[in-house]
Amino acid sequence: MKLLFDFFPVLLFFLVYKFYGSIPPEIIHALNPLLPLTLKAGDHADAIFLATAVAIAASFLQVGLYWLRHRRFETMHLVSLALITVFGGATLAFHDPLFIKWKPTILNWLFAAAFLASHLIGRRTLVERMMSHAITVPAAIWRRLNLGWIVFFLISGALNIWVAYRFSQETWVDFKMFGMLGLSILFIIAQAFYLARFMQDTPADEEI
Repeated sequence: MKLLFDFFPVLLFFLVYKFYGSIPPEIIHALNPLLPLTLKAGDHADAIFLATAVAIAASFLQVGLYWLRHRRFETMHLVSLALITVFGGATLAFHDPLFIKWKPTILNWLFAAAFLASHLIGRRTLVERMMSHAITVPAAIWRRLNLGWIVFFLISGALNIWVAYRFSQETWVDFKMFGMLGLSILFIIAQAFYLARFMQDTPADEEI
């Protein structure tokens, strides 16, 4: 469920982009005064701009809902919010979809840099800090897993911008939704299988 919540703005971005042509013209006209551009009903070229605006709003909603439930903010949500506000805002202001296409790449590479920094500085890696409260494995395994996340984020970022430049906008939107999500799920499953090989059993309580 957490993974789906994290992808909530991406899901709305995808849905608005795909169904832009089905949105009634009166709704488009009502939205225009709220946005720094003029959307044309039924013009699929404008779909990316409304989808971007919705994704920005959804990111603010995501951060707000998380705070209401947990009374704290999650770093990933805040970083994503900052990036989509900057890059999405640039897309709307300059009427250029390229800015929003770079956002997933920058986000993934920032996470790669953070995981790499934790690998080089400090006694515990980021992945160990996030997961050691629930799983016990040798320290060397945490470091290997941390390196795995670094590689994953670097590859994900590179794949995103490769698809953005080499394929159509429609293909990029599909990749952003299904490709990025699918890669994340597959990596998490692979991580679980890898950790299972090294998890240390907790001794059972002795019977009295």
